[in-house]
Amino acid sequence: MKRVESLLITEETVFNVVKLAAMLRENDSLAVLMYGAPDPDAISSAMALRELAHQKAGLVRCVFVATQPFVRHQNLEFARSMGIDIQLLDRTDLTEYRLIAVVDSQPSFFGNALGNIHPQIVLDHHPRKPGWHAELEDIRKGYGALSTIMTGYLLAARVRIPRILYTALLYGIRSDTNNFERDVRLEDIGAYYLTFARANWELIRRIEMNQIPERYLKYFEFAYRHKHRHREKIFCFLGTVENTDVCVQVADFLLRIIQIYYVVVAGVVKDRLIIVFRGDGYRMNCGAIASRTFGRLGSAGGHRSAARAEIQLGQLKEVLAGDLSYESLEQFLLQNLEVKKERSRSSGEKEKG
Repeated sequence: MKRVESLLITEETVFNVVKLAAMLRENDSLAVLMYGAPDPDAISSAMALRELAHQKAGLVRCVFVATQPFVRHQNLEFARSMGIDIQLLDRTDLTEYRLIAVVDSQPSFFGNALGNIHPQIVLDHHPRKPGWHAELEDIRKGYGALSTIMTGYLLAARVRIPRILYTALLYGIRSDTNNFERDVRLEDIGAYYLTFARANWELIRRIEMNQIPERYLKYFEFAYRHKHRHREKIFCFLGTVENTDVCVQVADFLLRIIQIYYVVVAGVVKDRLIIVFRGDGYRMNCGAIASRTFGRLGSAGGHRSAARAEIQLGQLKEVLAGDLSYESLEQFLLQNLEVKKERSRSSGEKEKG
């Protein structure tokens, strides 16, 4: 166990924990920001930061804030199981909190949503984006989960880690690495090993049991009938969907098909075109493909085996000469992704019938 702890308590971690402790004041207040709909890695990292600050300074007030509500039922169940309440950014007055932290994202992700608020603490494991500065910056590209880094923070600070936090950290690592199928470092394995024996596995199993709402079945049926398959790749445009989670769930499901190693599923959510990439992380780099293909039109990027692009429909309206029909958007995606326009056998059989 000592060898595992030494793996996680790096010089960088110790330096940042000391810096964080110096930033805290007695009876302090803290707002922890998460971009988009909160996922388990962001939530568990926020919990770890709150616990560290509470034991070091005795927080009087702490709030967790996200820019979007939950879209994945499983993530909502996780937050409920952890006893976490998350407020929306547009309903939160950040000026009431002395310290502002951003976890699992970066200030530039928020665009103009933060106004004149400049976070003092930024903790993330994604590639650094320009346009911001913080008093405490810890950006470690390549880590499978921020929860791994935060486990090191807690160990370096020598604070007591409650069982519920061990459970959260383990689940954060487990979910963000997709059970160690993508972007994993030795530190991620070490943090998982350390939290494994101390976590509440009954609680984790309960969270993982309920994943897909029944109303999503119509999207799976649509994908089955309208997907484009070319060799070991599948593409499907779902049209208008209720949230981004629909695209994620369908993409994850299609990747489980035998001899499929690369999947792209897209859908329109309100005023945005969402494009979800999934792969085996070996043959193709999803993050690089997403960034290269759609980065010029919107936000795009991610990891080798999982990535996402988001494009405002207003931007596409100019590109497509005002035509935002299903056929026009599908053709746009097919051309940019260089997918051969041929229906899968299942879809063709249906159309003949």
